[in-house]
Amino acid sequence: MILTVTLNAALDLTYAVPALVPQTSHSVREVAERPGGKGVNVARVLSALGHDTVVTGFAGGATGAVLRELLGALPQRPTDALVTVAGNTRRTVAVVDRSGGDTTQLNEPGPHIGAGEWAAFLGTYQELLPGSEAVALCGSLPPGIHVGAYAELIRLARTAGVPVLLDTAGEPLRRGIAARPDLVKPNADELAQLTGAREPLRATRDARRRGAHSVVASLGADGLLAVTPEGVWRAAPPSPVRGNPTGAGDSAVAGLLSALAEGLDWPDRLARAVALSTATVLAPAAGEFDRAAYEDLLARVTVEQQGPAA
Repeated sequence: MILTVTLNAALDLTYAVPALVPQTSHSVREVAERPGGKGVNVARVLSALGHDTVVTGFAGGATGAVLRELLGALPQRPTDALVTVAGNTRRTVAVVDRSGGDTTQLNEPGPHIGAGEWAAFLGTYQELLPGSEAVALCGSLPPGIHVGAYAELIRLARTAGVPVLLDTAGEPLRRGIAARPDLVKPNADELAQLTGAREPLRATRDARRRGAHSVVASLGADGLLAVTPEGVWRAAPPSPVRGNPTGAGDSAVAGLLSALAEGLDWPDRLARAVALSTATVLAPAAGEFDRAAYEDLLARVTVEQQGPAA
C-alpha cells in the first residue's frame, strides 16, 4: 500500500472560457469538479496505475463532504482515511483560457486546524505507516499547523522504516528537507527560494546537501533533473506540449513513487514521471492524465545520465 498525505485537501474547480480578459465578465462554457490537493491528485494517479493507495489528511464542512463523495465515486479510487475537521475544506479554481491555453489559478487558504484535530491526524498517520510501502507528503499547510509539521512526519516515517517523498515549498520544505527525506521534488522556483541559486544543477545539488537522500527537480516543459546517490540524470519529453499544467507535478510524484514501490531503477522512474506529467498537461480536465498519450510517451522520453553518483 502507498500512503499519500494531503494536509490541505481541496475541491478543485476548473472553468474553461474562450478567452480570459481582465476586468470583464465571462461566460463559463465548461465546468469540471474533482477532489484535489496535491496528495489527493497523487493518489488518484497511483490508483489509476493499479496501486493500492490510501489518502489521509483533513476534510471538513460542506466542501469536504463533496470532496469525499467525489473521491468515493472514482472508478479506481484510493481508500479514504481523511480525518474530519470542523472547518470547511478549501476550494481551488483553475480558469483555462482556451484561446492561448494558459491557466490562472486561485487557491483558498484552507480551514484552521486545532490541536485536537492535529493529534487525531497523527494517530491515523502512525496507524497507517506500518502497512505502507512508501509515503508522499504533499502540498501546503493549512492554518493552525506548525511550520515543522512535515519534518515531524518525515521523522515518524523514518522511524517506521518507510521511504518518504516530500513535495512542498517555502519554510515547510526548508524544515522538512533537514529531516532527511528519501526524496524531495521541488520545482525550479521552489528550488531557487530554498537555495538562492537559479542554475538548476547547482540548486539541485545544494538542495541535496541540505539533507535529502535524492532530489528530483521539475523544470516544467524541460522535464526533470535528478541528483541521486546513483548518478545525475536528466529526463525530457520528446517535444514541448501545450495544455493545462494543473496537476502535472503531482502526476510526476505519482510516477516516481509507483516506480520506487516497484523497484525500478532511476532511468525508468524518471521516464514514467515525465510521461505521466506530460500526459496530464494533454488531458482535457485538470489533474487527469491521458492514458493513450502516457503509453505512447513512455517509450519516447529521453533519459540521459549527466554525471556520476552524487
